[in-house]
Amino acid sequence: MHGTGGDETTLTPLGRAVAPGAALLSPRGKVLEHGMARFFRRLAEGVFDQSDLALQTAELAAFVDAAAKAYQFSKGRLVAVGFSNGANIATSLLLRYPDKLAGVILLRGMVPFVPERPVDLRRKPVLVSSGLDDPIVGTDEVEELADIFRSANADLTLHWEKAGHILSQGDVLMAFDWIRRFYASRSSAPR
Repeated sequence: MHGTGGDETTLTPLGRAVAPGAALLSPRGKVLEHGMARFFRRLAEGVFDQSDLALQTAELAAFVDAAAKAYQFSKGRLVAVGFSNGANIATSLLLRYPDKLAGVILLRGMVPFVPERPVDLRRKPVLVSSGLDDPIVGTDEVEELADIFRSANADLTLHWEKAGHILSQGDVLMAFDWIRRFYASRSSAPR
């Protein structure tokens, strides 16, 4: 899922690099901010419209259900890959509707909300890949995001790149290795 200003084609090369041969499902954010697509509204940089986040997350969950039915795939094999705003909506989807995803790869994401009730992700794999020099998402916020996943019993991998708020080759290589580690054993399972 793309970041602010992207569209449904922005991260398809990343998807092909991380999971060669996998089917890709790539939604476009429906919210416009100064003409740029996003997955949910924000009130300011790093300040999210919580009611819109909840609404857009529910709509994304319905989209996943409809796509799974239409394309006949198992949500138990679906890994969300998101960058920036896309990582934030993927986090929200996993925390609010854990049955919709098998795991997530979150690139340059931040805490979209703090769950009010405990969430049990039952060891679902989560990769958080963040930039040490990211001017938008500070290391303390990344650690808070990691703590949310740890307290939710996720199987968390926290990866740091010497990068800013952009994707690096290290992110791609880490995500490729991560997918292989967590999903290679599932490749022979029925779809």
